Amino acid sequence: MDCSQFNDIIKISKNILIMSHLNPDGDTLGSMCGLYSAIYDNFKKKPDMLLMSKLPDIYKFLPYISEAKHISEFDKSREYDLVINVDIASYDRMFESEILFTKAKSTANIDHHVTNNGYADINYVVPDASSTGEVLYGIMEELGWTISTNTAKALYTAILTDTGSFRFNNTTQNALSTVSKLVGIGVVPSEIYKNCYESNSKEHVQFQAHCINNAVFTEDNKIAYIIIYKKDMEKFGVGEDCTEGLTEKLRAIKSVEVAFIVKQLGPTLSKISMRSENVDITGVCSKFGGGGHKLAAGCMIKISVEEAAKRVLDEVKTLKL
Repeated sequence: MDCSQFNDIIKISKNILIMSHLNPDGDTLGSMCGLYSAIYDNFKKKPDMLLMSKLPDIYKFLPYISEAKHISEFDKSREYDLVINVDIASYDRMFESEILFTKAKSTANIDHHVTNNGYADINYVVPDASSTGEVLYGIMEELGWTISTNTAKALYTAILTDTGSFRFNNTTQNALSTVSKLVGIGVVPSEIYKNCYESNSKEHVQFQAHCINNAVFTEDNKIAYIIIYKKDMEKFGVGEDCTEGLTEKLRAIKSVEVAFIVKQLGPTLSKISMRSENVDITGVCSKFGGGGHKLAAGCMIKISVEEAAKRVLDEVKTLKL
């Protein structure tokens, strides 16, 4: 892809904002920090970085993440020269930060979701990529940017987490080739892995055990789901990142073909995260205004968690399992 326009717009922009998505994961955070690091190294500019939700503790090791601010700390009347979205699949997934995107003189959208329709002025959407981190590395490599160890650590984290430690079927030759190059730059894989997967609190582990113990199995155990209530999160004293990896744990059960969790965000607001072994689930989530990938998708539904679970389950049952 021709990335020269991206290079040119960064060069002329005096103030830049990089935005991550709601309930951030390793890909959106790693991509944000990796891009910040690369812009700082190659253009001597320090972009602002925006968080829509509380930063999960396991990602506090990321280079420059301490520079990121919550949306509540931003002056929403500010007009940036350039706003760059990383791993934000659609325009409506910006929520409160949409005003900053809309007011910007120029916008860029870097992503890998097949449902992304290219909503910015400049779009680099590669559905075949494992992660937005992989897309970013491709851009940086094509432009001949210097990629420092800090940049490499952040991008490696993005690819590692979105491939489930290179276990998911999006672990392609290009993904592995990319992380090999990042290791060559200075990444130590064992250190990144430990930070991402071996640094959870006792409360986090106990909460996930509670959730799995209360999972519902149906359709000859081909469908599994968990309803997660705010009261249980409060009881165990866990943060918003407490559900990370839960759908994968359910989907790893031999009989399960589709797994999903329904997380209570409010009395009438529910977040759905869904995984599948080999069934295309994007259609299910798109019916509720969401999207994602063939085997990993999600959505937000403005109803109670019980009703959301029922509606999603009814849709999943229509799939050929």
